[in-house]
Amino acid sequence: MHVLITGANRGVGAALARAYRARGDEVTGTARDGSAGITLNVADPASVRAMAQALAGRPIDLLICNAGVLMDRDQKLDTGYAPQLWAQTFAVNVTGVFLTVQALLPNLRAARGAKVAIISSQMGSSQKATGSSLIYRASKAAATNLACNLSALLADEGIAVGSYHPGWVQTDMGGSSADITPEQSAAGLIARFDALGPGTTGCFETWDGRAHPF
Repeated sequence: MHVLITGANRGVGAALARAYRARGDEVTGTARDGSAGITLNVADPASVRAMAQALAGRPIDLLICNAGVLMDRDQKLDTGYAPQLWAQTFAVNVTGVFLTVQALLPNLRAARGAKVAIISSQMGSSQKATGSSLIYRASKAAATNLACNLSALLADEGIAVGSYHPGWVQTDMGGSSADITPEQSAAGLIARFDALGPGTTGCFETWDGRAHPF
């Protein structure tokens, strides 16, 4: 199986890459600095096009859209949340996901029963609203919605799409006091991705297999 993982240079993305390679799958990793394999800035359309050209003709069985940013931690409602933070966050967490899927459609169509896994977050759930990190939460809500709509558009082509909460993970984003390690998150996510198919397309699930409220 050929797996492509965006943002594979650290955290959950790197743990996923290690786990897939350990079980014998072919992994193509991407990172903005090229340290994970292919150079890709998902917020730059030209970079996305260049990545797609480098992979032209290669079937992709599983695309994991993992690259993401959290830029509005601890912002104040009255003085924070500057417009550029909205633009930059959505460019990576939402538009970047769409551009990546769009650019790699030929590769997904070339594989039999391809899958797209979009790493979202419980922070994007309307039922988990706390009023913090408004931009990140809105972007992850949009990413989950995008996954649902893509699942409807691609169902007839046999391409399944799901969105996933990776857990509160001990990464640069999650912090050292988070609940689980990147390796634990990756192991759970891989089980979820293995189970993704026509019967579960459009799902929003947690890393440990629970249906997540939208």
